[in-house]
Amino acid sequence: MKLGDVRYLTKEGIKSTWANRLMTLASIGVLVACMVVIGLAVLISENGNKALGHLEKQNIVMAYMKDYSWALDMKTNADTADKTASEQTAASKSGNSSEKGDGAQDGAAAETPDENGIKNSDYVIHSDEEAKKLCKQIRKIDNVKNVEFISSEEGLKNVAEQLGKDESNKKLVMELLKDDNPLPRSAKITMTSMDEFDSTVKAIEELEGISNVRSQGDAAKKILSIKNGVQIAGIWMISILLLISLVIVSNTIRITMYNRKLEISIMKAVGATNSFVRLPFIVEGITIGLISAVISEGLLYFCYRVVTDELENVLGGAVIPFSHMALILLGIFAAIGTVSGVIGSSIMISKYLRKEGSEFAAI
Repeated sequence: MKLGDVRYLTKEGIKSTWANRLMTLASIGVLVACMVVIGLAVLISENGNKALGHLEKQNIVMAYMKDYSWALDMKTNADTADKTASEQTAASKSGNSSEKGDGAQDGAAAETPDENGIKNSDYVIHSDEEAKKLCKQIRKIDNVKNVEFISSEEGLKNVAEQLGKDESNKKLVMELLKDDNPLPRSAKITMTSMDEFDSTVKAIEELEGISNVRSQGDAAKKILSIKNGVQIAGIWMISILLLISLVIVSNTIRITMYNRKLEISIMKAVGATNSFVRLPFIVEGITIGLISAVISEGLLYFCYRVVTDELENVLGGAVIPFSHMALILLGIFAAIGTVSGVIGSSIMISKYLRKEGSEFAAI
């Protein structure tokens, strides 16, 4: 096929788009709806990935230990009074069954309550060395990337830092609590993957010496549920809309073919190849797809601006700017439009050429 023929047939395809403008508008409308849904699904999914990545880097799981501060707090907690009493009874029985002599005297001395009524057996972690050993045990758990020991003093400093830039408030907190620090020793834990978040937290909580674990698991679950929901809904909606768009594009091409029925038959009668006849219709389908892609890009921009504020509230941070995804989305839309146009027009024109395209060939 000569270059001049290609130019001529391309112009004919573009003219057909305008000649059948009502069906063209219908095709464009369906394709735009499909592309906007796809674009929103992509943008929300990317924002979910960004938020999850941020959580994996910044979401710190804090594991608090059963040290003296924890025991003192437990003693004043009415909800755990029965548990504390049973532990003390069990410890007392264990001491009575020990050997007599100096060992018994040492055991009795060890179980002597201090001025706050706390015994050594009431808590597990008695020193920083024991706390660091517990951190090593945590590090051995699968999916744990890093563990940092936080002493009670360091924890108090961190609390003071969280009060902001007001140095007077920081100094006041440090002065009030330096001799009566209520913060227990803790471990600052970073995980390798958020996919095993719950199982990792459970494994940490089961270690002897861990009182509780504080994390942002709810935030991670919320983001994962949003991401999965968008993906599932997006797949179904996109599949349905793509199928509808193919039908609409095919019908648009069919109307064009019947309008040019005699012309096609004459071209076939004088020896025109199927490729020569088919090209204008493929050009028409591609033109519809590319116009839909451009319209979808602009419409998606305004839709994304509307949902940006809500995404910031749900994801708890800045969302991905539309400009960062604009070219990628335009490429996706252009590909969808081109493929839909080519497939829709090719199916219809091929079917027509097989059955009716040569009806005047015998004349």
